[in-house]
Amino acid sequence: MTADHLVLAGGGHSHALMLRRWAMRPQLRPAGLITLINRHSTTLYSGMVPGLIAGHYRHSEIAIDLRRLTDRAGVALIIAEITAVEAHHNRLLLAQRPPIHFQRISFDVGAETFNKGPYLERSQAALAMPIKPLEPALAWLEQQDSQVLLNDSTPLTVIGAGLAGVEVALALRHRWPKRPLNLQAHHGQPRPALKQALSKAAIVIVPSGTPLSGPALLCTGSQAPAWLATSGFPVDPLGRVRTTKTLQVINHPHCFAVGDCAVIDKAQRPAAGVWAVQAAKPLAQNLERLSRRQPTRPWQPQQLALQILGGQLSSGRFTAWAFWGNLIIGPHPWLWYWKEAIDRRFMGSFNELPSMSGVLKRQESMACRGCAAKLAEKPLNDALKQAGLGALGQQPEDAALIASTSSGDSLLQSVDGFPALISDPWLNGRLTTLHACSDLWASGAHVISAQAVITLPKVSSELQQELLVQTLKGIQSTLEPQGAKLIGGHTLEARSIPPQPINLGIQLTLSVNGKVASGRVPWSKGKLQSGDVLLLSRPIGSGVIFAAAMAGEAHPEDLDAALAQMTISQHNLLTALRSLEERHTGMQTIHACTDITGFGLLGHLGEMLSASNHQRHRAGLQPLRLLLEAAAIPSLQGALLLLKAGYSSTLAPANRRNWHLLNPSINGEAAPIEIALNDVTPGSEHHQALLELMVDPQTCGPLLLACSTKIASELLRDGPWQRIGQVQPM
Repeated sequence: MTADHLVLAGGGHSHALMLRRWAMRPQLRPAGLITLINRHSTTLYSGMVPGLIAGHYRHSEIAIDLRRLTDRAGVALIIAEITAVEAHHNRLLLAQRPPIHFQRISFDVGAETFNKGPYLERSQAALAMPIKPLEPALAWLEQQDSQVLLNDSTPLTVIGAGLAGVEVALALRHRWPKRPLNLQAHHGQPRPALKQALSKAAIVIVPSGTPLSGPALLCTGSQAPAWLATSGFPVDPLGRVRTTKTLQVINHPHCFAVGDCAVIDKAQRPAAGVWAVQAAKPLAQNLERLSRRQPTRPWQPQQLALQILGGQLSSGRFTAWAFWGNLIIGPHPWLWYWKEAIDRRFMGSFNELPSMSGVLKRQESMACRGCAAKLAEKPLNDALKQAGLGALGQQPEDAALIASTSSGDSLLQSVDGFPALISDPWLNGRLTTLHACSDLWASGAHVISAQAVITLPKVSSELQQELLVQTLKGIQSTLEPQGAKLIGGHTLEARSIPPQPINLGIQLTLSVNGKVASGRVPWSKGKLQSGDVLLLSRPIGSGVIFAAAMAGEAHPEDLDAALAQMTISQHNLLTALRSLEERHTGMQTIHACTDITGFGLLGHLGEMLSASNHQRHRAGLQPLRLLLEAAAIPSLQGALLLLKAGYSSTLAPANRRNWHLLNPSINGEAAPIEIALNDVTPGSEHHQALLELMVDPQTCGPLLLACSTKIASELLRDGPWQRIGQVQPM
């Protein structure tokens, strides 16, 4: 089978190195769809975790960016928690997500802290935090930092005196020079060579089973995640999946397993990063061979592995010990420098991927996705005029009123869609639907139904079915909480060559229908009133973040934060706004509303102002202008820094034509839209970044509304709204 679905479950060291191999040598990549599934968008290099705990490294220095890695390797990425695998049905189960089907799968899901030994009394288990998984443990240590700042003298105990426990204890001493620290050890632990260092570091060794007098960190060895033991795979006493020397699971040749969650049946080794690193190449070669219909080959791991344990001398200098079987060398500072050089070289190898840096800078561009794929405003309006539909562009509304029912309800309709923004088909279906629904929310309508047109890449029917299921489930995840239904649609097959990963070849368009209940009116863009306050529901800047991500220059945490905001439905805001209307019977609470999408904040403000002034001109009223507060415009984490660095979406240059709205007229009239800069220096780098932010195209962007000062005060008190300016007479 050459066009199948290979799933990489977990972003451990073996998988990360294999992805790097395919990024550097794409001709080796197996054919078909490859999907990496991991609980985070980054994976931590275990060899540098003690240094992170000690404060020697920053989190970003030891984190491998899986999004960047998968992008370069042509691999799809899904951020989700794996809960089970059904090997006989070729299904991987995920938390709060539909299952993923596969033809082949490789497991590199790491390990959890072993918790079945007689380490803790049941009554004290709540005091202990397992060191694995790492991310929750690191967050817990940050919480412990606050106790240290309060001069809390409660001791912290490290339970487990193997090499990992000793290294963590020494790292904690560097993190907290004065906090009481204990190391709970079995008889004969730790090794004599390490006891002296622990004593000099004022770390008290106490017998195993000593009652805890404060919080504890469990470093008691590792076991495979519990869900693997219930999978039906053969496992060892630690729950590790047993494999042959080809790294294929025994009796399951379509399944592979490596790293801390697996063990080769006839070459058993303890869990250690060195074997996970070494397993990457034979794993990749066997998957590549299967893709070419060739037999797999066995791998014999080395018998012993060099382990280097880092620590700190009483003088404050870093040192290290080297272990090779029963041989111990050190402590010596040069061993530390050697270890650090090895670790930094390993991490540096992930920065050697084919670079796209600068591709999206300044005038150079690469086609952006999501709502940034929208046609620019000028050619759109010109085409509408030539087609005799110019009125559609002059006073555009977010949704069209299509009918009124006999009971007085107003029925509205809108349509939206774009090429896949990300390689996760379920999440892409959800984001596209949220974006399409936003037009109805901005019109004050509750979504009741939708129809979808889904264009799938030209691949095998099995893969098309999987992509279609994931996309449909993503659409439903947005509609169902609103009480809306997907009532139909159409599917197409693309005629272009599929991209890598093929998930990016999906295009989704939705026709969304909504209802405004009898006695209420749909909201319009064009009914601004003098004195109105302008409110924005959430930050902007998604366009530049995704543009920089395509160049491999967005920080993982910034992209995570953007996606976390974008996946939140804003239909609850509509419910709250309509409830506000009920409390103010007889008063028009929301004067105008829109959502910020492809034309950016400035473009949509211009639409609101133009439509309002058009109506006021017909009524013989004085025109309006807008005054914005620069410091109040909220931006997504990292967006302004990227704009200052010169990154921008490919739609941004066309949107910049709306900067003319900020300029006074040649007759000396005030600018239609003015920005109060306050502490921002005109012409400065920050000023330019703000201007770019205002034309940045948004996917799943915020709602923007205008209301009276009284209503605004209620919304600012009870909701997520941010005041960004006000409406004034010209």
